[in-house]
Amino acid sequence: MALSLVTVGLLALSACGGSSSNNPSAAGQVTQNARNGTTQGAQQGGTLNMLGAGDVDYMDPNISYYSVGYLALRLWSRQLFTYPAEPGQTETAVPDLATVMPTTTNGGISADGKTYTIHLVQGAKWNTSPARQVTAADVVRGVKRTCNPQQPFGGIPDFAGLIEGYQTFCDGFAKVPTNVSAFRSYIEKTDLPGVAAPNPQTVVFHLTHPATYFVDMLTLTAFSPAPVEQLAYLPASAEQAQHTISDGPYEVKSYNPTKSIQFVRNPAWDAATDPVRHAYVDQVNIDESVSQDSIQQQLQTNTPSADMGFDMAPPPSQVPGLLAKKDPGLDLGPTSSSNPYVVFNMVSPNNGSALQNLQVRQALEYALNRDDMIRVLGGPSLNQSLTHVLPSSIDGSTSIDLYQHDDTKATDLLKQAGYPNGLTLKVLYRNQSQGSSKVFQVIQQDLSKVGIKVTGVPSPDADFYTRYLQVPTVAKRGVWDLAIAGWGADWYGDAALSFFAPLFSGAPSFPPVGSNFGFYDDPQTNKLIEQASTAKTSAESTALWAKADERVMTQAVFFPITNPQQASYHASQVHNAVYVPAFQNFDPANVWLSPDANGN
Repeated sequence: MALSLVTVGLLALSACGGSSSNNPSAAGQVTQNARNGTTQGAQQGGTLNMLGAGDVDYMDPNISYYSVGYLALRLWSRQLFTYPAEPGQTETAVPDLATVMPTTTNGGISADGKTYTIHLVQGAKWNTSPARQVTAADVVRGVKRTCNPQQPFGGIPDFAGLIEGYQTFCDGFAKVPTNVSAFRSYIEKTDLPGVAAPNPQTVVFHLTHPATYFVDMLTLTAFSPAPVEQLAYLPASAEQAQHTISDGPYEVKSYNPTKSIQFVRNPAWDAATDPVRHAYVDQVNIDESVSQDSIQQQLQTNTPSADMGFDMAPPPSQVPGLLAKKDPGLDLGPTSSSNPYVVFNMVSPNNGSALQNLQVRQALEYALNRDDMIRVLGGPSLNQSLTHVLPSSIDGSTSIDLYQHDDTKATDLLKQAGYPNGLTLKVLYRNQSQGSSKVFQVIQQDLSKVGIKVTGVPSPDADFYTRYLQVPTVAKRGVWDLAIAGWGADWYGDAALSFFAPLFSGAPSFPPVGSNFGFYDDPQTNKLIEQASTAKTSAESTALWAKADERVMTQAVFFPITNPQQASYHASQVHNAVYVPAFQNFDPANVWLSPDANGN
């Protein structure tokens, strides 16, 4: 998921999350109250006001790979399959634009498991003039757009080798001049064998090998249909962001990057075609210019212009108090994430390229104190300690703890590596987030004890990925050495691939195509990922993912911290607030407001 909402105040890469981890007893009571969403007595109308401190990554379904981007897309973009705002079912994919879940029985999945046939609902329309039907050709176009060389989708390593001919198509796209005419010509004239539209309402995917998780993968917005009008703009351009076309219940009335987004009803949307979004409110206003503390204060005091958070969760320091008084506006939801984690920039030229040295990276593993980080993120009752790649809810997760905190070992390793006098490292963090700022302070304190000086590289939330981590030249210039990022599962259960392929699979996962921000490339790890992703049995794949996990940790590629519960908060006038792990927030397309406080 792409990017995800980190712990109780950060935002991460990967847009998905979710796990079966248990809440503490007090939190469990709050969660039960907040999640028992109901449509009984639901009220239509009003304006939902959401407050945030940052922005979406891209206003483009085929490119966005960030939980906050996914949250906004929920309002105006539909997918083939998605996760419903139904208590107890938020991690189970259901049809959205598809008519049914494909199975071998209904002919949706071939006997060999390598062909998926998806039928689209009649009546789902674009808000063009006149409105027109969403078609299979739109789906093919959308999948082709994902690997455009201007700004590709960050989760491409998940399916680059799975969809027949996709990698070849993308390799060809990479050679196309960066202009609208060339992009459009390539997309329209170049065949993608693995995605076909035999008729207007049927799309067929051809896979290179069976993948039981493929329907879950199709919940990714990368597989969203794209109207032909989008070919008139370069992907991720400012012009494209101002010319969105909606097939969801709302349309973008205005978008002022890093400042505000306003959604109004889409007249082309037919509720009868959409089983997922009730769209009770008439309008959604997002203010992206509010601080984290101010957001929480306004929500708790029921300020008329404050209903839900957008990209900011309650500050970590306030969550224990909210739990203690069993505040009904608070929800703690599972994330299936490594969030936050500290990534090591292995291409940084700083300190004589010190981070290329395994002993230096291992020294960092021993020097950093996970317990102190968890404490500032809200404590162990909210944050399950994570000492390796895969959270406990993901198949293949095995307990691995190679680096228990030890300053003496860290100092000795630095000496052996040729750095007896320490280093100076730059740490990239989000200064608008209390959690990220506090983790940075812990890193600074921990590393100072072993002779490492730390300087901060503060970043606004809106720039953290798009202007830093997703830009290879920034890492290679040594703008940062360590970064406090985050990652969540792109789907659930059988989802180890969505951690290893985008984060650790060598050159194919380097940004901007992937999210391997530290530029880790290890032939042994790459081989294990390939073997695990093509294993014929779940037992075989689970064992291989565990080996890959151990290999990554042996190589000291990053410092995992926690698989947290996500804190979300809403004002008292908000009803049917159901936490959806894929957004790591409540689903704004399904809440309704008290008639006497509905923003009108």
